[in-house]
Amino acid sequence: MEIRKLSASAGAEWLLGGFGLLRRSPFGLGAMGALYGALALLLSLAATRNVSLFMLLELALILVGPLLIAGMVYAESRVDAGERAEPGQLLQGVREGKVVSLLATLLPQIALTITAMLLLVAMVGPQHLLEMGQTVERMQQQATPDPELLRALPFGRLALWLLVVCIAAIVTSFFTFIAVPDIMFSGTRAWDAMRMSFRSCMRNLPALIVFFILTMIAAMAVYIAVMLVGLVFRAVFGEFAMQAVVQLLSTAVLMPVVTGAMYFAWKQMTGRVTDSAPAIDQLQA
Repeated sequence: MEIRKLSASAGAEWLLGGFGLLRRSPFGLGAMGALYGALALLLSLAATRNVSLFMLLELALILVGPLLIAGMVYAESRVDAGERAEPGQLLQGVREGKVVSLLATLLPQIALTITAMLLLVAMVGPQHLLEMGQTVERMQQQATPDPELLRALPFGRLALWLLVVCIAAIVTSFFTFIAVPDIMFSGTRAWDAMRMSFRSCMRNLPALIVFFILTMIAAMAVYIAVMLVGLVFRAVFGEFAMQAVVQLLSTAVLMPVVTGAMYFAWKQMTGRVTDSAPAIDQLQA
């Protein structure tokens, strides 16, 4: 398959496309995004109640994540084709028997997690990590933490490790950026889809950079707007109401926008189309 070489401005087009689809179906796509936020809110509540329940729910959310993203991408394609987004579409990957392929897209993230842990031990050192744990424990026991304890922490090594992990996380995301749409709409096997996704992202690196930068700016703008709404709810209903509103509204906007951008990126990079959505060439004609 030929991978298209796009201009850097394509990254902005993907993001605008995601916002455009959300504008066409604010309630349908927004409800799907809010559902993901509700699951994340439930996870945060479990963290304050029961550690075992929190770990179990976190594992479940990780496993369900690719299926929900696949359902969101499918719903985006329906909206792009002039149809409606419905909650049942979130399980489209399950109905089509693509669960294994979708779950396989977690492998790069698992590899990243293991690599990050090994790098932490190698770059900071087991002894320093043990001392860090003891320092944090002592600080938690103090009403006013001693600043001298912080000076003993290896901030330089931790900052370098964090930088390396951030770069690795961005590169890892290349394997899955358009892999899910390719699995859903082309029936490609997981490994082939991830390999194609990585090659497409590397070939269109300027567009990816523009997309990531604009997405971070948009996410901050959305979060500020949502926080203003949350502050009103806190004044009337309390702290938990603010937390719930911020979580639900932010995911109701950002999830459809990001998955919509993934859908448009897949269409532009590959030139492929879904069974009813127009080709990107037709959209630009």
